[in-house]
Amino acid sequence: MRNYDVLDVFTDRPFAGNQLAVVHDAEDLTDRQMQAVAQEFGYSETAFPVPPTDPAADYRIRIFTPVTELPFAGHPSIGTAWLLGSRGVLPLGRATQQTARGLHRVVVDADRATLEGDTPVVGDYLDAGPPAAALGLYLSDVDPHAEAGVAGAGLDFTFLPVRADAVARAAPRVDLGEHVVGRGLVAVSFVAGVAHVRMFRATGGEDPATGSAALALGVWLADRGLLPGDGRHAVVVRQGEEVGRPSTLDCLVTVLGGVATHVAVGGRVVPVAQGRIRVPESS
Repeated sequence: MRNYDVLDVFTDRPFAGNQLAVVHDAEDLTDRQMQAVAQEFGYSETAFPVPPTDPAADYRIRIFTPVTELPFAGHPSIGTAWLLGSRGVLPLGRATQQTARGLHRVVVDADRATLEGDTPVVGDYLDAGPPAAALGLYLSDVDPHAEAGVAGAGLDFTFLPVRADAVARAAPRVDLGEHVVGRGLVAVSFVAGVAHVRMFRATGGEDPATGSAALALGVWLADRGLLPGDGRHAVVVRQGEEVGRPSTLDCLVTVLGGVATHVAVGGRVVPVAQGRIRVPESS
């Protein structure tokens, strides 16, 4: 048996935000066992904190969806860092997390945590027509002030700028995955420093809150000239209302020469449940 915690991430109240299971004492579990546990929980991600293999790291996490392991993800990083800090495993303040992507700085506070993104990357610019159609939207729903395309800061996402009233109307078609580069397709309306987003996974389903997409969003906003200019900018990301789990993600974007040089995402974390789970057979 292994102890676990269930957390709601990017919210200030239970039964909102994005659900996360954190399974403890997992260093002796095999990949197959971790995958089976993640499938049993059925959340978008399950995190397994284990000892680091890099001496520069304070801890390491492995992150599994119900179908595969991810090299990096936002809400498991935020939730796990906060949980370890609340238990005294990590001191409050700065710490270094190790994932399959490498090392990332986290800052842990009493009720929240903040994660620094990977190196910002801007990918291809895209014709907005196919991703809009994949969401059941029309070209008239597309915001003409920015171009669709790919960006990332740990994981890549495809971004589609849409008018404010179109976000709630997005309804993904079964072929959505054919029009997505990276982890998912993000419909975004950005007005006065607030981004209303929905993230549809390429593998199917919609996230109530996606930290890695918020990091990538900061890179995309800077590249499209949607932030005021050089400097450090705060962007509030609203997500999850359409699936009944409203979430708030706080994104910080540092821009130099019109390019995002650093991004971070933070949010509050609420504990929801504790328990013990059986260890699956290893074969």
